[in-house]
Amino acid sequence: MKQLYSDVVQFRGTHYEYGIMLGNQIKDSLVMKNRERIWKIRQPRFTVDQQETKKMIKMYAPGIWEEIEGLQDALKAPMQIILRDFSGYRIPIERSGCSIVTGTDFMVRNYDFHPKTYEGRYHIYQPTDTGYATIGPAQRVTGRMDGMNEQGLVMGYNAINRKKPGNGFVCWMIGRMLLETCASVEEAVQFLKEIPHRHSFSYVVLDPNEETYIIETSPRKVAVRKGNACTNHFETLHEENRRYLVDSQNRLKTIIENRTTKYVEDAFRFMNDPHQNVFAKEYKSWAGTIHTSAYLPKEKQAWIALGESGEPVKFDFKGWVEGEDANIDSIKGEVDTEIGFAHMDDGLR
Repeated sequence: MKQLYSDVVQFRGTHYEYGIMLGNQIKDSLVMKNRERIWKIRQPRFTVDQQETKKMIKMYAPGIWEEIEGLQDALKAPMQIILRDFSGYRIPIERSGCSIVTGTDFMVRNYDFHPKTYEGRYHIYQPTDTGYATIGPAQRVTGRMDGMNEQGLVMGYNAINRKKPGNGFVCWMIGRMLLETCASVEEAVQFLKEIPHRHSFSYVVLDPNEETYIIETSPRKVAVRKGNACTNHFETLHEENRRYLVDSQNRLKTIIENRTTKYVEDAFRFMNDPHQNVFAKEYKSWAGTIHTSAYLPKEKQAWIALGESGEPVKFDFKGWVEGEDANIDSIKGEVDTEIGFAHMDDGLR
């Protein structure tokens, strides 16, 4: 078992100030050193057009462009490098898993990916210029893996397919933009219909009105349905699915048959228990569960546990939005792998 931690980052201020703070935090970190090493070994198979990227980010979430400028000023790197690593526009992503279950008043999500991509950052941010306050684990510093905003809108996403990519944003930046700009599931659905998608993903959204929507998105189509469980295949846009769906279908069947949608405590334990056949340990195959998160939109609570069979760390997000800082500096857990993590282990390849 490998010990894992995530730093809790709390900030209130403008997006530019937020970007400066984030850049100063990461500029000498293992995350940056590992990323620089990996790019030397594996040249990017894409280009980032600065003007196009700026235009697209400002169209959907202008504050995030200010954040990116703050990152550049703190890191003192060329904008092309900043956009490559942090913009989430027109860049490839690796394969991954993930499973989600919801009840009327909660969402529980397993985040499944490769350890070397995990940066160990949990962000709680309240903008003073534009956008809603948000809470959730960060991806590529600027993005979000899952999360909740001050309106009680909750979001999680599941990978479907990387084939036939389009010109658009990747999942973690779409998730961040959605949480900062949408107040309800209806607004989230409309947002996901409008924004261009790089790859095929399902986005699951829930708000205090108790109805869960699953939005199936690809660079070509978007479909909307209601449901309470989601894994890694589309149920409407079948033509966008991968060829091999057995694992995804089995996890979905297990979630539905166990009827874990009444109490959040039961759903969390079920999803976080490796013996229940939803929590995954395929870390070498880019599909191992790294964290289990839960969001309660009515109470505006956020829970998270790193690794397996852990007690969740609980955040009172409602109190935080009202000015009460969380007294938690880090989240700790154990993961059944010896693979290195981006923020903890040097020399990753």
